[in-house]
Amino acid sequence: MQRTASRLTRLLACAAVPVMLVVAGCSSDAGSGDGGGGKAKTGAGADAGSGTGGEAATPSPKPKPTVEAARFAKLPQPCQSITEKTTGALVPKAKAPKGTAASSTDVALRGGCSWNGLEDKGVKGSQYRWLDVSFYRYESEASLGSGQDRARENFEKEVAKVQATENAQKVSTAATPGIGDEAKTVTYTVRKTGEDFVYSSVVARTGNVLVLLTYNGTGYWGAAEPELKKVVEGSATAAKEAVASVAAANK
Repeated sequence: MQRTASRLTRLLACAAVPVMLVVAGCSSDAGSGDGGGGKAKTGAGADAGSGTGGEAATPSPKPKPTVEAARFAKLPQPCQSITEKTTGALVPKAKAPKGTAASSTDVALRGGCSWNGLEDKGVKGSQYRWLDVSFYRYESEASLGSGQDRARENFEKEVAKVQATENAQKVSTAATPGIGDEAKTVTYTVRKTGEDFVYSSVVARTGNVLVLLTYNGTGYWGAAEPELKKVVEGSATAAKEAVASVAAANK
């Protein structure tokens, strides 16, 4: 009986071993499952992170900056920008009635023309007159801005240059409506060759083009210098024609 009890005890002990192993195995699997699940999440996070940062998406090309197109693509023929009727009235006895073209390295961007003459009035002396016109066209460029904006910026600079004319006296500046998009007239006198020259310079902008026009004159051999009012009126007439010629050249 004692042997039987002892044997039974040993059998129960052996039988308990697989049960413990199974429990241990289940516990281990559960732990491993949790750990594996944790690792899976970590791995998924790593994969997501890798997909976002590790495998960079091709950046979209940046759109090229655009600017407003230049209003005018070309300039008029400077010596034809003012009618012969007007140049004949403003500069009687002009040496070159059709004007003398200024030299230019790029006629698409700049050009000019001038007229000058001395009208002999006998015992009343002589009257000298000079008229010149210049055109500056500005292109639209992404790095510099539109042609219109560039012309606006240079408009005031050109006005300042006229105001700073060497030896100029009695300088006066006034806005001049009715000529292009904007215009200013600068009047002044300059003493040279023993005479007082009366000047009227018009700086006008039409779109992306600047028009610079100067009209001046003096009297010789006892003749009086021209009246400022007439010089201003003459410069305004010529400037209007010059500005209108820009639009006509681009039709």
